[in-house]
Amino acid sequence: MSNADTDHFIHPEQLQIGLFIQLDLHWMEHPFTFGSFKIKSADQIETLKKLGLKQIRYSPIKSDVSPLAIAPPEANPVITELPTPIVEAEPEPDPALQALLEAKRARLKQHEHRQVQLDACEKAFGQAAKVVRNINAQIHTQPKETVAAADELVGKMLDSLLSDSDIAIHLMNGKAAGDDSYFHSLNVSVLALMLGREMKLSREQIRILGLASLFHDIGKSEVPDRILLKTEGLNRAEQAIVEQHCQWGVEAGHRAGLEVGVLKVIAQHHEMCDGTGYPHKLAIDKIDPLARILALVNTYDNYCNKINSAQSLTPHEGLALMFAHQKAKFDPVPLNHFIKCLGVYPPGTLVMLSNECYGLVVSVNASRPLKPQVLVFDPENTPNESIVLDLEFEKGLNISKSIKVAQLPRDAAFFLSPKKRMTYFFSPSEPT
Repeated sequence: MSNADTDHFIHPEQLQIGLFIQLDLHWMEHPFTFGSFKIKSADQIETLKKLGLKQIRYSPIKSDVSPLAIAPPEANPVITELPTPIVEAEPEPDPALQALLEAKRARLKQHEHRQVQLDACEKAFGQAAKVVRNINAQIHTQPKETVAAADELVGKMLDSLLSDSDIAIHLMNGKAAGDDSYFHSLNVSVLALMLGREMKLSREQIRILGLASLFHDIGKSEVPDRILLKTEGLNRAEQAIVEQHCQWGVEAGHRAGLEVGVLKVIAQHHEMCDGTGYPHKLAIDKIDPLARILALVNTYDNYCNKINSAQSLTPHEGLALMFAHQKAKFDPVPLNHFIKCLGVYPPGTLVMLSNECYGLVVSVNASRPLKPQVLVFDPENTPNESIVLDLEFEKGLNISKSIKVAQLPRDAAFFLSPKKRMTYFFSPSEPT
């Protein structure tokens, strides 16, 4: 809001539905989610009046209506004698307002607890990233030790994943910067394990899927960087070399002692159910069911994390492309489960909320994907007072649409700082 637009004040009695107001109060001094918003209900007006403000700032430009008119004051009567001074008592705190403020404080405590959980998730992600980085670096020099470390990592992830708790998948903050190749392998593993859980596969099936996901691209170490890092389209010869990484991966995995079931999934992780994949253009009935899952999540991560980040799709766009235009390429069972547990707006998606605020989806609960947690840009707050809203508990607030980085105002882009690379990890989710 421009300064000129906010230099307008009204009396609380002039409030009505449709006015866009801005409270000159600290975030914890009022019970509303935002310090500036469009009034949508009589209950909001009642609460605003209880704040005891003498005047309220409002925006004519963002309002749908004009403030209510106030009747002019009566002419001053002739004073024949001095009135007795009246000492006004301090107004009693309004119980309803206090209850709303207490509920807001409780939400803040809940957010602080979630932040502790997220910090633990970030730590676990960093530890997993180190293991995956070593897999890529040591698979050819210390193959047996590398497979053992990978098996241990998958086991730890499964212990967390297969607990009785709901699972939330989080967007990581990217502190553990490094080689994109191992972030890709870790991303694919996290998504594949989560999807295996949602499909109710056995622990052994998910273990095989997890190992195959961690090792699926080890054959790419044989592909020259000039081809791997090429951002424009590959020619036929270059594509033929890339397609060999599946077989090279099987050979490296065999030397390392990976079991046959894992090797089969690695061999087929680029096969598509409509026969357009590689290296053998297999039809769906010839592709291992676990390989169909790996092909699905591998495709999704490749869309969202291209070598040239400017060409990457948003998570929302990636899912929409796969579901709306490439459905024949994927096994419909894991595809439907994938969309169901990631939601329409997966972590990393930039969104506009129904109150016209900008946000970044940071977490999705796999069992309640349509109500994600969103980091919201509020120009009234500093980064230290950032708001993460759990849309499950925000009555009347939802996501209107997905947007691109280029559609964000500069201050919103700086505040939300969307990542050039999407990295995910999961944790047990709090009960509702």
